[in-house]
Amino acid sequence: MPTTERNAPIDVPRGLKGVVVTDTALGDVRGLEGFYHYRQYSAVELAETRTFEDVWHLMFYGTLPDAAGRAAFTARTAELRRLPADVRDALPAIARSCALAGPLAGLRTALSLAGASAGFRPLYDIDADRRRADALAASALVPTLLTALHRLGQGLAPVEPRADLPYAANYLYMLTGQEPEPARARAIERYLISTIDHGFNASTFTARVITSTGADLAACLVGAIGALSGPLHGGAPSRALDTLDAIGTPERIDPWIRERVLAGDRIMGFGHPVYRTEDPRSRMLKEIARGFGGPLVDFAVQVEERVEAILAELKPGRELHTNVEFYAGVVMELCGLPREMFTPTFASARVVGWCANILEQAEDSKIIRPAARYTGPPPPQPVPAI
Repeated sequence: MPTTERNAPIDVPRGLKGVVVTDTALGDVRGLEGFYHYRQYSAVELAETRTFEDVWHLMFYGTLPDAAGRAAFTARTAELRRLPADVRDALPAIARSCALAGPLAGLRTALSLAGASAGFRPLYDIDADRRRADALAASALVPTLLTALHRLGQGLAPVEPRADLPYAANYLYMLTGQEPEPARARAIERYLISTIDHGFNASTFTARVITSTGADLAACLVGAIGALSGPLHGGAPSRALDTLDAIGTPERIDPWIRERVLAGDRIMGFGHPVYRTEDPRSRMLKEIARGFGGPLVDFAVQVEERVEAILAELKPGRELHTNVEFYAGVVMELCGLPREMFTPTFASARVVGWCANILEQAEDSKIIRPAARYTGPPPPQPVPAI
């Protein structure tokens, strides 16, 4: 329990739920309202009206660019997409080593190498301009690394980035080798914008903890990627589609869902630790999916409706709605992304949010160092002799 003794430990909720650990000007999630924002703007409205580069600029510099600023920033970041020769040469070996684990695991190694190759220095030792330059370079490189690792894992040659394509379209081009249809590029762009940042989630908090030690930017991002890879965080979009596959047909929806609910099992794609209303990202992605239409979309909507109805019957009073992963998986499937690239695609957007948080955290040199309650055998015990 709380105490007034100076520097004494203070009990907090498990998982730090609801605990405020710092101030931020980057955005917030208001879970009871079903609303989140980047700086002073609705994140969903930004996804509906602006480009990825505009929002990237907003997160890094605090302002939305005008037309001239957009063109300049887009050109500047496009120039940073190409991999250094030593990093490119190492990717085949990294892809082979991560053949079973996938591109996100390979990204951790590749990004460490890229940071070392670029001479990233500890954030504690460099000024704000150099930190931002490192953050821009890393954010621009991540899509190139991810798509190259995926293609190498499929026995295909990496596709060089194109400076004439915007962020999302270039990502799809590097992934498939073909320039995407505008509707699909825009659908993925809206998804990417909507996932740039989302409060103090596990990966963002991890990035800030590492930043507080003064480590280099690549180290901070590698830690964030590790957190994102967990199925309870960013690893769920493909699992949500796996749920649809497991159900299979409309007549199996009710028995499948009832069995899982009564067993207390988690239904992937539903529920969120912050939102007590519909996830606004899910609402937007559902609209995008319906714009494409087709059997998969119809089935997903039917599953969503039945899950909510069955929960209302079996668990009255419990609010459980689709989260971002449910319709994100549907949209990415409709846009031709392979399932093993769903979470890496998430990472290709969230890297901008991580970097913005890293830049903000680096302005405060106080290391994040919480305490833990010891629950083992009472010390000191005598050390037994051999």
